[in-house]
Amino acid sequence: MSDPPRESRRSRFLSPEEIELWNKVTADVRPSRGRRRRPPEEQPIEAGEPKKGAAAPPPPTPAPAEKKPRPRPAAPPAEIDHRTRTKLRRGRLEVEAKLDLHGLRQAEAQTALYDFLRRAQVAGARMAIVVTGKGVRSEEGGVLRRLVPLWLSAPAMRDLVVGFGEAARNHGGEGALYVQIRRPRGAK
Repeated sequence: MSDPPRESRRSRFLSPEEIELWNKVTADVRPSRGRRRRPPEEQPIEAGEPKKGAAAPPPPTPAPAEKKPRPRPAAPPAEIDHRTRTKLRRGRLEVEAKLDLHGLRQAEAQTALYDFLRRAQVAGARMAIVVTGKGVRSEEGGVLRRLVPLWLSAPAMRDLVVGFGEAARNHGGEGALYVQIRRPRGAK
């Protein structure tokens, strides 16, 4: 004899005792990495009277509250485009804030840079200059000249910085950076 076609098979629902037993058996099972645990499944009981001595089915679980979508993280900083750099060089776009890091140690400079950009963003500044110095004492250039671009590219700065790039000669050239400041979230 062969099995009846799949459409004609009638599936059997689990009894409340079987559901309870299954939930106990799987209670200590952990989901694989990257997967979430599903709530215990409840199957409807077949129509008819409940069996004597059977426990009442557990109350239905409330639907989870809707979660607000998380704001998308800001994009990593990009190089300031040629058009903006030209406007800055010619004075058509104003630099609204300036920070000079000469004479500061790395930790002091990093803290000063973050605080400066946060204050400039709150004040509504869109463009700033950060002077690092050229670092003529060493062949590779100054420590701050190498580190400030790395700090500006860090994920912690993404909600502050849109982009940055080397300043024009009249603003410090190789020893300074233009920093385009991101508008605060919710501001229009």
